[in-house]
Amino acid sequence: MNNGRAVVLVIEDNTIVRMGAVDLVLAAGYEALEARDADEAIRILESRSDIDLVFTDVQMPGTMDGIKLAHYIRDRWPPVKLIVASGNDILEESSLPGGSSFFPKPYDDSAITDAMARLLASDNPKGTATG
Repeated sequence: MNNGRAVVLVIEDNTIVRMGAVDLVLAAGYEALEARDADEAIRILESRSDIDLVFTDVQMPGTMDGIKLAHYIRDRWPPVKLIVASGNDILEESSLPGGSSFFPKPYDDSAITDAMARLLASDNPKGTATG
């Protein structure tokens, strides 16, 4: 958390979709960071220790897709919460790391913000949403 606000990293190669997701994160009261692909996201994760949640697309250019990235993040940064979205793939949550949430695109904004609040609250000992 940064100044009491959760930090959410949005990973999306489509600029318009990424801007919308960043706006959604900000409107929910969280700090937003953004990356175009997994490689950029990993550089950001390596440079910051305050990222609480990653919200990633599945299909993107680069060395790995969002599913591989989610597993990589779970292995390397276990406390980071994960939300995965895709417009092309309907995934079984069993193909994602434990504790991840999947949403098909187009996703409902309130479903995403509810999932963020629920995931981030799971770290809060009082059980209240942060943000």
